[in-house]
Amino acid sequence: MVQPVVLLRGLAREQAHWGDFPARLAQQSARPVWCQDLPGMGQFHQEQSPADMARLAELMLPRLRRQHPGPWHLVAMSLGAMLAVQLAALAPQQIASLVLINTSAGTLTPFYQRLRWQQYPKVLSAFFAPVSQRERLILQLTSHRWQPQQLLQAVDIARHRPVQRLNVLRQLMAASRFSLPAKPQCPLLLLSGGADLLVNPICSHRLAEYWQVQHQQHPHAGHDLVLDAPDWLLGQLLQFYANAD
Repeated sequence: MVQPVVLLRGLAREQAHWGDFPARLAQQSARPVWCQDLPGMGQFHQEQSPADMARLAELMLPRLRRQHPGPWHLVAMSLGAMLAVQLAALAPQQIASLVLINTSAGTLTPFYQRLRWQQYPKVLSAFFAPVSQRERLILQLTSHRWQPQQLLQAVDIARHRPVQRLNVLRQLMAASRFSLPAKPQCPLLLLSGGADLLVNPICSHRLAEYWQVQHQQHPHAGHDLVLDAPDWLLGQLLQFYANAD
């Protein structure tokens, strides 16, 4: 049986923000690909998000098992990548591989690199702004190549499945409390954007050095590689899975 790929998004984002990337990955990798929303996001936007990464993993594990018994290849971005690492610690036998995108760990890098201090005013503005302004600010923080159509799509997503501000705070708390577990024993790849305005790319460098794992960086992409470098991201995944099989 071909092991599926599961995509996990980051802070205040949901599966619709992957756009057409899951379909492209499924077609070119010949693997089942699905997206899983975190509690408080997407299809679960009315739920309360845990403020603890271990608790978040405990909630996510049975949801993943309902979709497929595993093992799974996890591709996860930012906060979602912290969750993926926590899932690997909770159920190592069910994680076939990990691809972690623009993530960080407080044990390796200080808070002002994990969320760049220069962006605090814009992050705070986004938290209180109305939907259209908030989504524009988020795109400005996470992408260098976003288009007006993508802003319209993001606003539509936000209006159909609104994220509660309290859940954003609880996700931020979970990320701030995240303690890096032991190195996962599955194949592992770190990816980052060299022009990430939100999370300092040094966070991925430090994690790669600490775990002694492969790290690839796109020199011009921002935080959201799906928006800024989708072809590069797809190529990295296809090569990684070819070598991991």
